[in-house]
Amino acid sequence: MRRIDPHLGQVYIVDDDALLRRSLSFLLRTTGYSPRAFASGQDFLDAAEALSPGCVLLDVRMAKLDGPSVLRGLDDKLVKFAVITMTGHGDIDTAVQVMKLGSLDFIEKPFANTALLEMLDMAFVTLSEQLRKHALRSDVLLRLANLTPREMDVLRSLVAGEPNKIIAHRLRLSARTVEMHRANLMTRLGVKSLAAAVHLALVAGVIPPDKMR
Repeated sequence: MRRIDPHLGQVYIVDDDALLRRSLSFLLRTTGYSPRAFASGQDFLDAAEALSPGCVLLDVRMAKLDGPSVLRGLDDKLVKFAVITMTGHGDIDTAVQVMKLGSLDFIEKPFANTALLEMLDMAFVTLSEQLRKHALRSDVLLRLANLTPREMDVLRSLVAGEPNKIIAHRLRLSARTVEMHRANLMTRLGVKSLAAAVHLALVAGVIPPDKMR
């Protein structure tokens, strides 16, 4: 398998083992990837904001800042990375911990080059889709920011599947006013159907009114 997006090929190696960093960099460079190595988790976190999207080969056990701490430190920046954690002390508890923190996969040292490369190719497929969804959600959030508070109330009700009559009663509006808000929010969102407006709301994670209580 090869990477879907030709612009995605950056691999960040985060490991305090200098020999492993060199060998992985050589392997990745000779197989079409663009490696960049970091000798510590803190070095990677310090640079993460400015880094382009890519996959991260992250060692779980490092002297100063371990893999789980790096994953926690990435926080909202994790969206632009697909993380594969590496360890020489693999166990179920460690695997579960890093997966919960956002690691995409887990590989135990020593590993076969072919196994790592296959895992990387899959990670880039996942990352490409992850970035696409993030871009879509960001666009939708910008559109939602143009809605008035009342239009957002109506949109939440639409997400909940409420008909105009119920929305009007709950918000103490006339049915005609609800229809006006529906038309306005569809215009502001740039959609031509109610179904499309609801879809955008779901993409952005708009919460129905009954879930807000």
